[in-house]
Amino acid sequence: MALQPKNRPLSPSDFFTDGRSARPLVENTVARGSVLEDELMMSKDSNAFPLPLSLELLERGENRYKVFCSPCHGLQGDGNGMVAMRGMKHPPSYHQDRLRQVPNGYIFDVITNGFGAMFGYSAQVPPRDRWAIVAYVRALQLSRNAKISELPPDVHEKVLHPPAEKKPERRGEGAPGGKTE
Repeated sequence: MALQPKNRPLSPSDFFTDGRSARPLVENTVARGSVLEDELMMSKDSNAFPLPLSLELLERGENRYKVFCSPCHGLQGDGNGMVAMRGMKHPPSYHQDRLRQVPNGYIFDVITNGFGAMFGYSAQVPPRDRWAIVAYVRALQLSRNAKISELPPDVHEKVLHPPAEKKPERRGEGAPGGKTE
């Protein structure tokens, strides 16, 4: 087994007429999965969103965010994740103006390739999930920076006039058990 007839990559070979052991790709070959990935790839400057926004997509984004992003960025996106709390450099808050203004493609690119101390997640997070994370980050940003006038009427009313909290009823003179003697 130690002495098998084989060719190492890019080594010369007498078997083929061109003398190479590595063969060129067949014309029009497409790598498995790359067509789908190409549809989801956007320019860093693009503000387009290649997937339809839905509750399912946001829930998937929240799930993936909690797994891959919250250790550094924190659950609220404020940069106070557990890793940062333990001494690593704090990442920027998603709620600062600069990051609220960046296009969606920029956030996707940072997730894909990394930035500063952050490593890229292209190997761990597929493109569809990266876009789900982008949607969830935008929802986090909106949750802290929405104007009351932009809210739907029913939510607007709840914000201006929150329902009164019900206080627990007390039985008798004492605590929850009733009268004390």
